[in-house]
Amino acid sequence: MKETLAKIMEEGVVPVIRVASAAEAFEVTKAIHEGGISVIEITFSVPGALEVMKEVTQKFGKEVLLGAGTVLDPETARAALLSGAQFIVTPTLNLDVIRMCKRYSAVVVPGTLTPTEILTAWEAGSDLVKVFPIAQVGGPAYIRALRGPLPHIPLVPTGGVNVQNAGEFIQAGAAAIAAGGELVDKKAVAEKKFSVISENARKFVAEVKKARGKS
Repeated sequence: MKETLAKIMEEGVVPVIRVASAAEAFEVTKAIHEGGISVIEITFSVPGALEVMKEVTQKFGKEVLLGAGTVLDPETARAALLSGAQFIVTPTLNLDVIRMCKRYSAVVVPGTLTPTEILTAWEAGSDLVKVFPIAQVGGPAYIRALRGPLPHIPLVPTGGVNVQNAGEFIQAGAAAIAAGGELVDKKAVAEKKFSVISENARKFVAEVKKARGKS
């Protein structure tokens, strides 16, 4: 669990995969890995998500740190963990999901928006706290404002994070960032131009390193 958390924070970028098929999910995972990111999140909006998770776990092993996203209840969290997921991400704050993840010693990143939700999630045992949707509430400035009264809580903004503002979020105090469509380009997936996704991954990694003062 500590290794999982350390890996997420070290890489600083969590690509969120929302695609139309299991085959696409696998190709995107491969492209992201080739682009230098080994942490990925496969959402439950992907058809046959559990089977995709099992396949990714079997084919990539320890090369990829697999997370399950869009988890809405503890039953789904448990199924994802049994299918190979090592961390759980939710769009909303569900205390039962947090408790389930603690039972399985799995990293959990619940979705929150307000200071009250963020603190509630942290006090319930969250490892990282997702702030979503970040673009609609002020972007990096909102993260910076939250860090004032809540400097001890590691925040992961998502929902509007792109290559242009990735570094700003890190500089504002985000522990890591999560990116969906801006990294996993839908047009590139549809046209099977997976090299575009690899390049997007490289750009995100570069921006995070730059913002952290690493070359």
